[in-house]
Amino acid sequence: MNSWLRVIWVLLVLLPFTTSAYAADAKKGPPTDKQMIDSAMSAAPAKVSKGATIVAMEADGKMRTLRQGTNGFTCMPDNPATPGPDPMCMDKNSMEWVHAWVAHKQPVPGKVGFMYMLAGGTDASNTDPYAAKPEPNNHWVKTGPHIMIVGADASFYDSYPKGANPDTSMPYVMWAGTPYQHLMAPVK
Repeated sequence: MNSWLRVIWVLLVLLPFTTSAYAADAKKGPPTDKQMIDSAMSAAPAKVSKGATIVAMEADGKMRTLRQGTNGFTCMPDNPATPGPDPMCMDKNSMEWVHAWVAHKQPVPGKVGFMYMLAGGTDASNTDPYAAKPEPNNHWVKTGPHIMIVGADASFYDSYPKGANPDTSMPYVMWAGTPYQHLMAPVK
């Protein structure tokens, strides 16, 4: 799990999360485990994050478990190198879906997963699952606090807007028409 979880995190936030990213600000220094746990826990409701496994990527690229969980969710702290807050928390099915995305493989059909990003999310392309930066035609969107539903049957997504330039203040489908389409639903 550790090697692919590292790749997932890198792709999800577009830049590697390492404790050395915090060290760039010499005044702050690297975060403490408590600070990283607090950040990761902000991704989900307290009752979920309280029982979640908390992981962080070290400067050498290896994943480190900061706290073992009991409820099947895994949470990761914010990546300070990205433009916005992006701690996240996901269930087992979401982890499998993300693994398929990272490996450019078809996600297992019918394995619906649930992800929280209640502190917000780093901006991303709404149309290209592998875009690394804004380009004229990749429809970069800014997201606030949201949840995601991944892995649902394709017909589930037909009930929601799939346009390239969505209104991010209401539910919409990101990466529509790809094997990685998923529902983005804002929460406030």
